[in-house]
Amino acid sequence: MLEKLRSCLRLYYQFLKFGSFTFGGGWSIVAQMKELYVEREKSLTNEELLDLTSIGRSLPGTMIGNIAMFYGHRVAGFWGGCACVFGMISVPMLVLMAITTFYTAFQNNLWVASAMRGVRTAVVPVIVSALTGMIKSAFKIPPCYVVAAAMFALYFFGRVSCVWLVIIGAVLGLVMCEYYERVKNFDVAA
Repeated sequence: MLEKLRSCLRLYYQFLKFGSFTFGGGWSIVAQMKELYVEREKSLTNEELLDLTSIGRSLPGTMIGNIAMFYGHRVAGFWGGCACVFGMISVPMLVLMAITTFYTAFQNNLWVASAMRGVRTAVVPVIVSALTGMIKSAFKIPPCYVVAAAMFALYFFGRVSCVWLVIIGAVLGLVMCEYYERVKNFDVAA
């Protein structure tokens, strides 16, 4: 029991740090998770982080809230998931409360607007670095590129709902993996 409490506190602290230095949405937290859990601690693989991200994006609610809950649950059960979510939202919630209270003062402030423009610009490389690592994990077999291009086209030009894209992608993934494992004798999970 004491070990689980320590694990929950560690998760809370890690996600408190993630939430404290996150600008630009959930992708910057994914980048921080990649650096800590995939590269440093090696407690997750790129594929596992990609799976968490895919599931988190596919469910209702915020992507990063879902990812935090899944990761925390994986490490320390239900309370680990709660620790991750509460750690992640603690600082942003306090900042949001302060901004909401003083919104009219911040709204037209040149310094605040300029700082936010700079923060948005700095977030782009962080997001790109997270995506590049996950792209390598997502495209293990050649047909994945075709499926990604088709999904891109369906979304941007066909205006197909994201829900249908996820369902189509899941079905195509099952078909491709079955084909590559049976016919090509290729271990897709490796």
